[in-house]
Amino acid sequence: MRILLVEDDTTLCTQLREELTEAGYIVETAQNGIDAHHLGATEPFDAVILDLGLPQLDGLTVLKKWRAADHTMPVLILTARDAWHEKVDGMDAGADDYMVKPFHVQELLARLRALIRRASGHASVELQCGPVVLDTRTGKVSVNGRSLALTGHELRVLSYLMHHPDTLVSRTELTEHIYAQEFDRDSNTIEVFIARLRKKLPQGLIKTVRGLGYQLVTPE
Repeated sequence: MRILLVEDDTTLCTQLREELTEAGYIVETAQNGIDAHHLGATEPFDAVILDLGLPQLDGLTVLKKWRAADHTMPVLILTARDAWHEKVDGMDAGADDYMVKPFHVQELLARLRALIRRASGHASVELQCGPVVLDTRTGKVSVNGRSLALTGHELRVLSYLMHHPDTLVSRTELTEHIYAQEFDRDSNTIEVFIARLRKKLPQGLIKTVRGLGYQLVTPE
């Protein structure tokens, strides 16, 4: 899952990026409103963590511009502003959640997981497709109750597919959501990860639609 972290405090931005990366996310950062608006408007993200007090363009304006352009990614506002009317303004501008600094990182991660799950139509912390279960809290995957060992990239591919079951996902879309922007995005490597996953998962779970992409098929 790919996250946009918008925070102008360099120290906090670095700390959060490390925590999010450790939790398995691909993280892009912006430290001013203009860069944040450009990234959110041109790159696909599964969620955004947005500070309000940004230089050049404030966070609330950035959020309003995204929503006016029909960019629907979940947005979690993270700010030192704790007045109730500012929370209302943030939610009315299109935010999905609101946290006030200082905060606990584990709560931030839990809220982020919930936003991403809900955005793809899932209520439970565990995603299930037939005998395959992914615990979004820990990143652990099991098949018929037995733990499954996956590499980081295999887990990212499977996680994205499990968040979007029975949906045709192109190689380009997968590539955009499992690699950072500065990474040499070679969509051919997606085929390698899919092939590895097929060897570890029950037969027929991942379907290839020739020329279009892949689909995680929910067993009847």
